[in-house]
Amino acid sequence: MGFVTLPDNEQLYYEEHGLGRPLIMVAGLGGVGAYWAPQLDAFASRFRVILHDHRGTGQSSRSQIDYSVAQMAEDTLCLMDALGIEQADFMGHSTGAAIAQVIAVRHPERLGRIILASGWTRADGFFRRCFEVRREILRVSGPEAYVRATPLFLHPSWWIRDNIETIERGESAIYGGNHDVGIMTSRIDALLAFDMTAHLPGIEHDVLVMGVANDHLTPAYFSEELAAAIPNARLSIMADGAHVASQLLPDEFNAIAMDFLTGTAS
Repeated sequence: MGFVTLPDNEQLYYEEHGLGRPLIMVAGLGGVGAYWAPQLDAFASRFRVILHDHRGTGQSSRSQIDYSVAQMAEDTLCLMDALGIEQADFMGHSTGAAIAQVIAVRHPERLGRIILASGWTRADGFFRRCFEVRREILRVSGPEAYVRATPLFLHPSWWIRDNIETIERGESAIYGGNHDVGIMTSRIDALLAFDMTAHLPGIEHDVLVMGVANDHLTPAYFSEELAAAIPNARLSIMADGAHVASQLLPDEFNAIAMDFLTGTAS
């Protein structure tokens, strides 16, 4: 673990685990590499796993910039360069899946196999409404309200019902100064502006698109669109777990992803 200095002298926190072929695992809007904790042991046993906190999140610099998915992709490439990684497999969740699309299109030689988990193509009416509402909660009601609302967008209803006390105990740690309103609203704006739809047919990598049937933030139809647009993509739809299936049902998620990355998937 350590820090990489970006070209503008900002710092990107990263961790390395395991040995083998490099596997970059990139989290979603929350941005922290710790999102992948339920995957870490399984994948670090087979790969050199690289995690990082996006700029503006976690232990990385709180840069006051206009965020974009292209900028997030460039930060990821800077991390790869600093670690001497010419090419890596890539697993991206949500915003991480958007970052993967940008790198695959603009720097295809840097990526091997790609997993797009709970990704999207562009901000349609449903996506836009969800993220505009989340942005408005953050701006008007503040970080505490934003964090309290977040499980409603990410988790299945049964999980919230069964874990409400755990959620409420953990909220104070989550919103205790960790959500800079300006940074988070700029990051949301970046997602709303993202659209690589026209470039998807040019992606030639082997791609696994993973969706979840009850994901109500990036619905499964986005995964179907991605898989249909990318020539060498295969589609896998999990039945449950909503937007955070990798955390709630890690054994199922890990098995699907591992089979693809190791070339054993049928």
